Amino acid sequence: MTASDTPASARVPQPAPKDWSAFQYEIYLNGVAGTVPRLPTDLSRLEQVAEQRLGPGPVGYVAGAAGDGKSARANRAALDRWRIVPRMLRDVQRRDLSVELLGTRLPAPVALAPVGVLSIMHPDAEPAAARAAAAQDLPFTLSTASSTTLEQVAEAMDAVRPGSERWFQLYWPRDREVTISLLTRAARAGYRVLVVTLDTWLLAWRPRDLDQAYLPFLRGVGTANYFSDPAFLAGLAKPVHEDLNAAVLHFAQMFADPSKTWADLEFLREHWDGPIVLKGVLHPDDARRAADAGMDGVVVSNHGGRQVNGAIGAADALPGVVRAVGERMTVLFDSGVRGGDDVFKALALGARAVLLGRPYAYGLGLDGQAGVEHVLRCLLAEFELTLALSGYTEPGQLTPGALTREP
Repeated sequence: MTASDTPASARVPQPAPKDWSAFQYEIYLNGVAGTVPRLPTDLSRLEQVAEQRLGPGPVGYVAGAAGDGKSARANRAALDRWRIVPRMLRDVQRRDLSVELLGTRLPAPVALAPVGVLSIMHPDAEPAAARAAAAQDLPFTLSTASSTTLEQVAEAMDAVRPGSERWFQLYWPRDREVTISLLTRAARAGYRVLVVTLDTWLLAWRPRDLDQAYLPFLRGVGTANYFSDPAFLAGLAKPVHEDLNAAVLHFAQMFADPSKTWADLEFLREHWDGPIVLKGVLHPDDARRAADAGMDGVVVSNHGGRQVNGAIGAADALPGVVRAVGERMTVLFDSGVRGGDDVFKALALGARAVLLGRPYAYGLGLDGQAGVEHVLRCLLAEFELTLALSGYTEPGQLTPGALTREP
């Protein structure tokens, strides 16, 4: 075979795999100089620290779940029922966490999930989290309900790493013109993947928020993309700054549309040229319908237990969805991920990557951009070490055979 016969992709030099596990030695070496991490390295402890340091309204909004929290607990129980079975005497000296995902190559199988109204956690809000993702060359998913406009977040990412991988999460508005406008703006700002949340047409009964009577949107927080949108503003009698209450009411009336059905997905495909991923799929039949509708992927998720109390744990739903559509589309996973072993389990069960939510929101609240970077580096260092210590060197080697399920 001559050089001209070699596929272009094979001729392009690939960057050396990143050694995520080196973060532990960085921490130990800093300790020699008397410096210890500002935040816990056990990411499951972040919520407790956030509860101690941040206000009850913001922490409750991020940490809270539907009802009494059955579904949030089910997420952890579902992951914990799976146990890793390490294999010995395999050469794991060289490791590579990079993956191909939705048409691009990433240095690790992790993206930041969409989390709205991040200004309630830290004044630097979404741009700080987005910069942290860009610094690690990982995708950042911006929520429609962000405190900062999608254009400003794109600029923040590109200032760190031009052309940073970014995805736009859509809470599908009732107003078609506003939907088109949001999609047009996102595409123009370089968001490559559209993530459509399907499980939040209505807000669930969330006692932690209700007990505080705390809903940031009613104060005009988390509405930046709407209040900057020309199609939205065209529906107001007065500018937002002259009548905030009217603008909030207009937002509330169009935020979501419970009448949407599978047939409406064609509208999104008409107005978005890139990959479309449906978030909130838990049933294999819904995954099949997504594939039949020409969608590019699904996120197996129960919204971190925030929407249906008593719902199935996401990790319990994952194997069925993978069996149904894993060969036809990209399957992603979120809900309950708190450590590198959870990433390992999700990939072994067939997910191509995981979306991390609450832990990075806590990291942001506690230490801004540096806190988010700390969370990402801890997660991926632990994942790489778990991978190697279990006898594997790449995410693609993981199969259900790497796990056993407790009764």
